[in-house]
Amino acid sequence: MNTATMTEKQQAVKPDLNQPSHETQKYGEIVKLPNGLSEKVCKESVALLNQCLADTITLRDMYKKHHWQVVGPTFNQLHLMYDQHYEAQVLLVDILAERIQLLGGIALAMAADIAETTKIERPPRGREPAAVQIKRLAKAHELIIVEARKAAKKVDEAGDDGSNDVFVSNVLRTNELQVWFLTEHLVAASPVSA
Repeated sequence: MNTATMTEKQQAVKPDLNQPSHETQKYGEIVKLPNGLSEKVCKESVALLNQCLADTITLRDMYKKHHWQVVGPTFNQLHLMYDQHYEAQVLLVDILAERIQLLGGIALAMAADIAETTKIERPPRGREPAAVQIKRLAKAHELIIVEARKAAKKVDEAGDDGSNDVFVSNVLRTNELQVWFLTEHLVAASPVSA
């Protein structure tokens, strides 16, 4: 059917796929919301949260990589644990991204942006022994834990209690628990070794 012959009703329900491309908010800018925090505090908190978000997305994806590639005598236990930890990291990603948005910021979302921002070392594409996977994950957790503690102090000093709570109650507690579960697989009595 030709657009010229469409009725008004037909035209009203036809998707307009020729929308002009433009950003409504640039990355790094803050839209001031009535949240009782200054724009400066929001901008600083958003930067810290976005760094944590990039590192958390990277860790989340490492868990899925290792879930798919794990082998060895503890395959089943690690396969299941990696997936459980992945799911917990998925929840953290959402919590961090929503906190960024409610502070008036823009949350990182695309893989290329995450890769440019993360402080976590990129693993090789290929399969590694389970012990190396665990060591790599533990190292990533430690980086997030150390950075989250620093960020929690900064946002606390700035009066951003909500972001402090995210860093302490969500990021720290989840990562501390997961690193404990991981490293218990590396004790001397463990059948997992490189």
